[in-house]
Amino acid sequence: MSVGEEVRSEQARQQQSLGTAAARNLATTTKSVPQMQEISSRWLLRMLPWVDVQGGTYRVNRRLTYAVGDGRMTFVKTGDRVEIIPAELGELPVLRSYEDEEVLTELAARCRQREIEAGQVIASFGSPADEVYLLAHGRVERVGTGPYGEDESLGVLADGAYFGEQALLGEDAIWEYTARTLTACTVLVLPREAVEQVAERSDTLREHLRRRLTLPGQRTNKYGEKEIDLAAGHSGEPDIPHTFVDYEARPREYELSVAQTVLRIHTRVADLYNQPMNQTEQQIRLTVEALKERQEHELVNNRDFGLLHNCEYDQRIQPHNGVPGPDDMDELLSRRRGTRLLLAHPRAIAAFGRELNKRGLVPETIDMGGNRIPTWRGVPIYPCNKIPVTEARTTSIIALRTGEEDQGVIGLRAAGIPDEIEPSLSVRFMGINEQAIIKYLVTAYYSAAVLVPDALGVLENVEIGRWR
Repeated sequence: MSVGEEVRSEQARQQQSLGTAAARNLATTTKSVPQMQEISSRWLLRMLPWVDVQGGTYRVNRRLTYAVGDGRMTFVKTGDRVEIIPAELGELPVLRSYEDEEVLTELAARCRQREIEAGQVIASFGSPADEVYLLAHGRVERVGTGPYGEDESLGVLADGAYFGEQALLGEDAIWEYTARTLTACTVLVLPREAVEQVAERSDTLREHLRRRLTLPGQRTNKYGEKEIDLAAGHSGEPDIPHTFVDYEARPREYELSVAQTVLRIHTRVADLYNQPMNQTEQQIRLTVEALKERQEHELVNNRDFGLLHNCEYDQRIQPHNGVPGPDDMDELLSRRRGTRLLLAHPRAIAAFGRELNKRGLVPETIDMGGNRIPTWRGVPIYPCNKIPVTEARTTSIIALRTGEEDQGVIGLRAAGIPDEIEPSLSVRFMGINEQAIIKYLVTAYYSAAVLVPDALGVLENVEIGRWR
């Protein structure tokens, strides 16, 4: 190619019209509002019935109940050594209300640690019961005898449970079931002989055990409530029993919790950069979204009023095979009447779906605001990513009966507060400081209350990482 031809080719390659990069300087772009990955579906906030609270406190009055404690032990682990917190021995029925810390500390020191492999029988049906087992880690199945002589599962125990407490009631106590490990377990063993030796030197413990073993128990119904004497099926003119319904002397009170932050916006931004979107509105919107995410997290995980920490021990069950199967979900639903909804981490829902696929089952779905929600036995299973997943890839599934009329779980709020933008959520102007920064106080008040214990149930230690 000649020199002239090369020049003409170079001219042909030169730009012949206005480029897009320069043209954008004169164009108005189409913008989205600020996006935020933290926003989730927040089904708990949407489905929980909310009750307005006057005075910031909600009191749950109940019929008098004689059951005490949460039924779960707490342990301390140092290296390979596991120890029971002495005061936790008061969870044992025989030691309830006993408060001598020095004696409880001596009893805790007499607990022997044992490591038991999976599949081992800890105690056999009908054998003498002379030891109490405190389960620090692992899963133990209780197996009884069915009406036709076959094995029958009586439930699975997990971390913090105890069994064999009848050993402290007398020398004639026997095992009424077989205890078998499902996983490798770490247990602490408290022999009856050790309790008797400590009682010989402690007048307070000896007197406490004597009263526990000789005095008749308070008459209660199966829920631990003081029994109401009634007569039925009689004829003639017998004496009708006299009775009354007693109430708890110190009912639980739920105070509204608070989540707050101070939002700061420079006046220059608020004055000059409000087109096409209002900067103040968008800042408040995103802050409120983060506040609601924290609110739902607290409703699930707060140690004072969160659902996971307020479930009674007898309403907590363990999956029989570790994974969340249909049988486990049926057991969870059977613990209460009128379960309205189930909450599960999305990964737990996926694990449950895998178990259904193995059995050839297809769950029904319902439409909720354009979302297809899976159900089990007609109860919707809502995803909730606030339910924690442990490092061992286990999580929980929560079952709820909701509403005041149904003695269920309710959300608590304070509607009508100053500068309210939503019920119990306010954005309050705090002024402008010397650096020309506008400040807004964003506040949400909330809590949750469980009206009766069986309104809330939890399927614990659900394995979500098993694929076969």
